Order: sequence, then structure tokens, then C-alpha cells
Amino acid sequence: MTAATHPLAPALLAGFHRRKLQAIALPALVMLYLCYAFFAFDIPSLFAKARLDNAAILASDFWSYKTHVTRDNRTGRVFAAVEGEAKGAYPAGTFPDWVSQTGATTTIDLGTGHVVTYDATGARFAVPGYGTIDIRPDGAGLKLTAPEPLPDWINASGNRVSVTTDAGRFTYTRSKVETFRYFAGWELFFFTLDSPFAGKGWGELAALALWGDRIDPARSNIAGMAHDIWTNGMWHHADVAGAIFETVLMAFLGTFGGAIIALPLAFAAARNMNPLAPARFALRRVFDFTRGVDGLIWTIILSRAFGPGPMTGALAILITDAGAFGKSFSEALENIDEKQLEGIRSTGANALQRARFGVIPQITPVLLSQTLYSLESNTRSATVIGAIVGGGIGLLLTQAIQTQKDWEEVAYYITLIILMVMTMDSLSGWLRRKLIKGA
Repeated sequence: MTAATHPLAPALLAGFHRRKLQAIALPALVMLYLCYAFFAFDIPSLFAKARLDNAAILASDFWSYKTHVTRDNRTGRVFAAVEGEAKGAYPAGTFPDWVSQTGATTTIDLGTGHVVTYDATGARFAVPGYGTIDIRPDGAGLKLTAPEPLPDWINASGNRVSVTTDAGRFTYTRSKVETFRYFAGWELFFFTLDSPFAGKGWGELAALALWGDRIDPARSNIAGMAHDIWTNGMWHHADVAGAIFETVLMAFLGTFGGAIIALPLAFAAARNMNPLAPARFALRRVFDFTRGVDGLIWTIILSRAFGPGPMTGALAILITDAGAFGKSFSEALENIDEKQLEGIRSTGANALQRARFGVIPQITPVLLSQTLYSLESNTRSATVIGAIVGGGIGLLLTQAIQTQKDWEEVAYYITLIILMVMTMDSLSGWLRRKLIKGA
């Protein structure tokens, strides 16, 4: 009998043929779905509408800041401010070292030969390799004089002229003229301009902290530095620390509150703990309902019922986790070693004692592991929940995004959120090792 005439040959060949078709069909189906998604989500239109130049500006704003040098064309007053904010304003009559003022003329050196000059009759911007852009008021509009043709980095209309270069930006309107110069870093992160420690290098600050004369006789220089950093009016470090604490507290209360509520309910939902099938069925459906509704939905519902606040967010996490814990804890109870429980029962222990000494020690590793893993996840989720209920770091992040200008603050908050999640991950891992493995 040959291999071709073997009774199993047709079945084997059919199996090989089916596997071959599956190997071709599955990738083909994936490619077909990706093609469908490409057109269903209108990816070509999305790329056509994309503004990569705006994306580049946004990305640069994450790690840089700008200083505004502004002249009010109605009063002639010239002033400078970091990010254009009053809290970052230079004292009257003072400017950065790259700005000089002589009478009615203000000269702004943007570097690499880019120089902006405000004078009594208008303003001009000297751009190396291109020429001088001159703007003067002309009746109800503006008169622009510049080499033709105008490049695309000059945007001009009858009442507004904007110039964008690698060295900085310049905008002229009837009411004011403004020049922006960009610098790397996060502006005034430690000390605002009204602090006596502002503008000093690390060496100077170290000298003042260790052996320098006291700037404020009432306190040491170290205490003064700590106070000025903590009360920084630009970055609000004290408020940010409080928001981080609120976020962690929201996650902690919601997670452990859910675990405490779920544990006794899990005993009532476990098949080997509760002989009443209708009660078990009802409890399991409650678990399905509470964990089936996403935490964000519970957040919206509870915020309408109780109003905004961190406690509302903690309740939303608690309700969701109570259902998830109830299901996992009851399944852990159903998988315990009955022999250990029988041994405790043979000593004459009552139901409470059997649960305490025969059941809880067996499920404790599962309880702790599930609870700590959920704490990690909820720390991240509490950020989003806080944005809805008005609490924690999520609220600050949402406010910074809505302003559409302080993107370096957005980067700061995102960095803190990542560090917070990493810290909670390391802490929960250490606790699991200590409590479960004893190492």
C-alpha cells in the first residue's frame, strides 16, 4: 500500500489544504479590514487637513518658552514679560539684556543678525538674507515696505502684519507691536522675577544657601528659597503638590473602599460558602452591573447627584472596583483547598473561625495582588476622572490644555503623572513582595 492509497491520505491532504487556505485567508482578511478602516476613517482627508507646522510649534512649546517685548501704540509704553503674563513681567523700566532702549527707540536683538526696532513712527525688522521689513501706520491701516515677492513666513493684511523666523516672531497691529523670542527650558520654574533669588546661577544659589549673608534677616536663605519655590506664582508648585495628593487619595479610597465592600459580598456569592442559589445569582448580577458600567460613566452620574469634587471620583472608582473585586474574590473563594477547611472544622471551630483561619489565609495573596494591581491602574484613571469631577492633577491638566498657550505646563503635568504612576507601580510591587512573599 502506497502513501497515496492509504485510507487516511484524503483526510490528511484535506487538512493540509485547509491549513494552507487559512494561512492565506487570515492575512488577507486583516489587510481587507485595514483597507476598510483607511477609507472609513477618511485617513486621506485627515492627512490633507493636518497642519504639521502647528504640530511643530506645539512640540517646541513643550520644552521652550517665549518672552514678549510689547509696545502699546496708543501710549508708547514698552514692557517685557515672560509668556506675556503679569506674574512674569519685568519691573517697569527694566528689560532682558538683549533689549535696549534709548528715548523713543527700542532695539531688540534676536540673535544671528535678526534685529527688531521700535521707533516713534513705527517698527522695522531686519532679517539677514532677506532685507528690512518696515511697517508704518497709514490712515486706518498699515503700510508695509519689504522686498518683493513676500515670502510665506510674512503674513500681511490691511491691519495686521506677522513675521515668523527661526530667531523669533514679530506682530504689528494698530494697537500694539509685539516681538517674541524663544528660549529652551521651562521659564521661571524655581523663582519668579519678584524673588531676590531670580536670575542667579546654581553656584550663586549654593553660596547663598551655605555661607552667604541673609537676604531676609527674619529667615535663612535656604528657607527663603524653599518659600519662593513653593509659592511660585507661575508654576504653582504648592497647588500642584496638593493636586497630586488628591489624585492618589482618590485612587486609594476608591480602591480599598471597593475591596472592603467586596470581601463580605464575595463570601455570599461563592458557591461553596452560600448554599442559596438565588442569592448567589442576584449578587453576581450586581457585580456584573457595577463593573460593566465604566468608571467614567459612574463619574458623570455621581457628579450630577453629589456635585463635583474628589470624593465623587473616589465613589466612582469604589463602585466599579466593588463589582470587579466581588467577582474575582468569589472565584478565589470557590477555588480554596477544602482539606484545610475540613481540618479547621474538625477542631470544632465555628463558621467565623473557619473563615478566619481556614479561608482568609488561602485567599489573602489573591486579595492583596488584585487590590494592589487595581491601585496602580486607578492612580492613572483618577487623572481622567479628576478632569471630569474637578479635582486632582487631571483638573490642572485640562485647564492648561484649554488655555491653548501654556503647553510647557501641560508637559510638566504629564511628566508628574508619569512619575506618579511609576512611583505607585514600584510601591505596589514592593508591597506585594513584602506582604505575599515576605521578601
